[in-house]
Amino acid sequence: MTGDYWRLWTSSGLSNLADGVLKVALPLVAIEATRSPVLIAGLAVAFSLPWLLVALPAGAVVDRVDRRVLMMTANLVRAVLVLAIAFGPTDIRLFSAIAFGIGVAEVLHDVAAQSVVPAVVPDEHLSRANGRLYAVELTANEFVGPPLAGFLVAASALAALAVPGGLWIAAVVALFLVRGTFRPERAQRASLRGEVAEGLAFLWRDRVLRAFSVVVGLFNFATSATYAILVLYAVGAMGLDDRGFGWLLAAVAGGSVVGSVAAERVERGLGRDRALVGSLAVAAPLIALPAATANPIAVGAGFFGSGAAIMVLNIVMVSLRQRRTPDRLRGRVTSGHRMVAWGSKPLGALAGGLVGELLGLPAVFLVMGLVAAAGIPVLVRALR
Repeated sequence: MTGDYWRLWTSSGLSNLADGVLKVALPLVAIEATRSPVLIAGLAVAFSLPWLLVALPAGAVVDRVDRRVLMMTANLVRAVLVLAIAFGPTDIRLFSAIAFGIGVAEVLHDVAAQSVVPAVVPDEHLSRANGRLYAVELTANEFVGPPLAGFLVAASALAALAVPGGLWIAAVVALFLVRGTFRPERAQRASLRGEVAEGLAFLWRDRVLRAFSVVVGLFNFATSATYAILVLYAVGAMGLDDRGFGWLLAAVAGGSVVGSVAAERVERGLGRDRALVGSLAVAAPLIALPAATANPIAVGAGFFGSGAAIMVLNIVMVSLRQRRTPDRLRGRVTSGHRMVAWGSKPLGALAGGLVGELLGLPAVFLVMGLVAAAGIPVLVRALR
């Protein structure tokens, strides 16, 4: 790996650590302004809504400008916005508006980041590079960020909000040290709408990439449904307390870190196609495991295995998508994929609640295991 890759890796780790701190710290700070469940939940909606509203035009923007400069600008914007919360009035409406702005900057940064990797890493090392990026992102966002946020909020609200701002500025410095220009070549000038349509058309025509979006969309639909009711099942049938529920979620994150490190070896050992189909074939049935047992150890082990398998699937998919997509289209194809793959999450959460209400909580895991498994034949046909 080159020095530029490690600078990009450092920047990604710092940026994701800021994300992990803020998304836990902001609701904790916001309860000083309101105790309304709807308004507090609205912060999470404000963070995630930009993926539905601006992902497609964001991809076109990423394919028009220097991607490294765009990532630096997005991180600076996030730093300024979070510092505005830190030193501004305690108003939940302001918090929600700024959370939305931070979410928009996150969309631009993340789409650009996936488009930059192939420019600093040789094609044969993409799986290893993406695996290491996923590992640092997960570690910073899921393991280090949340407990650090609790510590900072306990110290002071100002510290809890100022630290993410400082981390984003540090991420800008690391990106500044990455050498080169990352503006893609454009075949012809077109309107923003026309460029979005071009990216979507490329994604739709490529049978493999289209299948990837469908498969990940189905899987995210299923996992979002199970996570929406998981806390009820955990404290009810599984008999877990708050700490036990935290460990259950940590099992997923732990498996994801292991999968991110092992992805390259799995791909090399099994071959790309077997790695893709095999990881999905492992992950999908494990979603249904809580329907068969409420034993916390068994369920936690299943979640760990599912997290590892789906991370292998994601890394091999991302690496192949980067190889199959021309540089000038990478931003638009990435944003189109995420629009489908991530846009299924709110629908899955709604479906999880409805199935749980009508058929009971175990039925949610069983039904959603079948939904996730429906992606297996789609993937097999596309790879053939």
